[in-house]
Amino acid sequence: MDTEDHKALREAVAALGKRHGRTADTTQLWADAGKLGYLGVNLPEAYGGGGGGISELSIVLEELGTAGCPLLMLVVSPAICGTVIARFGTDAQKQHWLPALADGTRLMAFGITEPDAGSNSHRITTTAHRDGDNWILNGRKVFISGVDIADATLIVGRTEDARTGRLKPCLFIVPRDTPGFTRQPIDMELNAAEKQFELTLDDVRLPADALVGDEDAGLLQLFAGLNPERIMTAAFAIGMGRYALAKAVEYARDRQVWNTPIGAHQAIAHPLAQAHIDLELARLMMQKAARLYDAGDDMGAGEAANMAKYAAGEACVKAVDQAVHTLGGNGLTREFGLASLITAARVARIAPVSREMILNYVSHQTLGLPKSY
Repeated sequence: MDTEDHKALREAVAALGKRHGRTADTTQLWADAGKLGYLGVNLPEAYGGGGGGISELSIVLEELGTAGCPLLMLVVSPAICGTVIARFGTDAQKQHWLPALADGTRLMAFGITEPDAGSNSHRITTTAHRDGDNWILNGRKVFISGVDIADATLIVGRTEDARTGRLKPCLFIVPRDTPGFTRQPIDMELNAAEKQFELTLDDVRLPADALVGDEDAGLLQLFAGLNPERIMTAAFAIGMGRYALAKAVEYARDRQVWNTPIGAHQAIAHPLAQAHIDLELARLMMQKAARLYDAGDDMGAGEAANMAKYAAGEACVKAVDQAVHTLGGNGLTREFGLASLITAARVARIAPVSREMILNYVSHQTLGLPKSY
């Protein structure tokens, strides 16, 4: 259940979203949300944030999505990158990045996915090695959001453990204009304000202070960012599902055939009611995951965050599908703005981790079943 503070935050963000509505240009919305303090609600007050957690940031994204204007970079810039820097960054990194991430004047992208490894951190081939006081990075990334508008990208690479010789994950801040760091846009059918890119790192030279956190604790730092990513993806999906459902309910209430609103018929009403139930259940799991994460229970949050992301993705796809079906031919028109969500809704099933990998996680980690891989 929402606290009074959460209710007030939800209402305020909903009002901002309503003022902007569906928009292809999120630049002004991002600026307005930053000025109002919504982008950094999860970041420490000492660095210009709101002093809250992922619970508060997920409310911001959910309500903007419900208004039809979700901000994908909320998942990336304050939730992943801001969280990692706040928890593990040096004082200088915190001073430089957190106030600007909180007010929206700087953005940071996140680069983990690779062409051959997906998001499997154990198979990442982007490598980092020392060269005097510097680091040299080489590798490729794919499906990285918003690199063109981000001031830097938090890159997940791997470096050799001096004791074991094994490669371990490390995180590096790579400014956008660093020599050797190039981007190529990916031609997507998905119509979104934030573009997707393939990145190439060709002997990218970075100073020692580009490394975030302890070189020996990279996996811990990585997962500190991935749990918020899953929670925020759930918020993104729930907001989108709520937006689609509200459109369908309004249409079903007003549209009359044979002098009766179509929403009076159970064949229309019941699937919409089921969609509402599924979205509410997904929201409860998301709230549980956010509370566990904000309380410092990384292990418990990992399980709940994966479940929340799975449930929200499924609920979103079903809600959008039912909304389009409720409107019939109108559901495919630009006027009603639902058809584009058919593709967008599937993102929550696919990214940042597929539903099949979440089922693997639950079967192995929760149920204790053996792995097939």
